[in-house]
Amino acid sequence: MTNEQNPSVTPAHLSDKTLLKPALHAWEFYLKDQGRSPHTIKAFIADLTLLDTFLPPDITLGEITLKDLENFTDWLENERGIPCSPKSLSRRITSIKSFFRWLQHGGALLADPAEKLVQRSVTSPLPKVLTQREVTLALETANAMRHADPPDARPYTLLKLLLETAIKKGECRDIALNHLSLENPEEAYVFIRYTNPRYRYKERKIPLSKDWLEAFNEYADQYQPEESLFPWTARRLEYILEDITEAGQFEQRISFDMLRWTSVLTDLVEGKDPDKIRQKLGISKIQFREVRQKLRTLALQQGFDLQEEPADEE
Repeated sequence: MTNEQNPSVTPAHLSDKTLLKPALHAWEFYLKDQGRSPHTIKAFIADLTLLDTFLPPDITLGEITLKDLENFTDWLENERGIPCSPKSLSRRITSIKSFFRWLQHGGALLADPAEKLVQRSVTSPLPKVLTQREVTLALETANAMRHADPPDARPYTLLKLLLETAIKKGECRDIALNHLSLENPEEAYVFIRYTNPRYRYKERKIPLSKDWLEAFNEYADQYQPEESLFPWTARRLEYILEDITEAGQFEQRISFDMLRWTSVLTDLVEGKDPDKIRQKLGISKIQFREVRQKLRTLALQQGFDLQEEPADEE
């Protein structure tokens, strides 16, 4: 029997009502007692401290779910604003799994929320995307919500925006109403802005369709937003996408990242200028090299016959 499987190594004062931070302190003492190297302990605790900053401050161990942990790993990869290499992500998932396994085996938790958290390989996998048929189904599902009784234009407005703009979750959450230019429906756009000067190169103007503008007007009448386009937390916006997932009976969860990749994959198969796609994503030319290769692979997997692209100029 390993030490992690021995309930006696988990302090008796820990339970499903305990907050995450005190449990981390106890785990740190446990790791030291097991003779783990200072480097390993520092890395493990740093990984779980990141989780603690991501989750609500009053959440207890027993309230943490698999979905919370999946949202955390998604944030690390796509929303944190600090690069997270596949190797770092893999280690952080290992830290999470080790911590919650220790709590469950020690009796502090009846069930391990990290048990089914998918471990990531060091090789960066292809992103998940929607097929054209699934895009149509998602839009039809959200549109049905828009015309339901009572009507709710919010799911369609959010979904359509993400499919048109390929913006990230954090960028979507930070859109203010004054970032929208809607006076001329023929030239409507959203201005993606950053307050941190370090990320000013990511700022860009992305066109908006008349269809989105029509849905937005309905949404604005229903919800009366005053400053932010979507005055809710990022997690609440995820739940809206999950509502579409469930209503449309999708096998895989529709996420911000999935819609971001689906948006630019659609651009690629429609033959749009690769540099326009890069600008839409707000990434550098070096970053776009890998992205473009992944997009081409995804397009070929979906059966699209792409023309050969010219090699990058150095």
